[in-house]
Amino acid sequence: MSDTQLTVTLSGGDADDARAVVRALEGTFGAPDQSPSDERATVRVATFTGGGREEAPRADAGRLSAPVTVTVQGTPEAVRRASDTLTRAFTARDEGAASGDQEQERQLLLEP
Repeated sequence: MSDTQLTVTLSGGDADDARAVVRALEGTFGAPDQSPSDERATVRVATFTGGGREEAPRADAGRLSAPVTVTVQGTPEAVRRASDTLTRAFTARDEGAASGDQEQERQLLLEP
């Protein structure tokens, strides 16, 4: 599989909610290069690079304490896989997408 590059931006919820979202994506993309860590941040970022995984994503990422807005940005394939993973792991509402020449961006609202 070709390299994957995915940036995940999270707002809303708390640090535990951000970690739950990242855990859900680890089953598809492996460990992140950068994880959300600042407990006081209002916007958190995680990045994934590498080959990704073919295995099934984790289904039990945990529950969210509050709604979380997630924006995934990267190659069209990475964005599709991330969106699919998150909609399986959480109650999600598609908030829209934007496409460029080489990258795509999709926003989801994940609900508790």
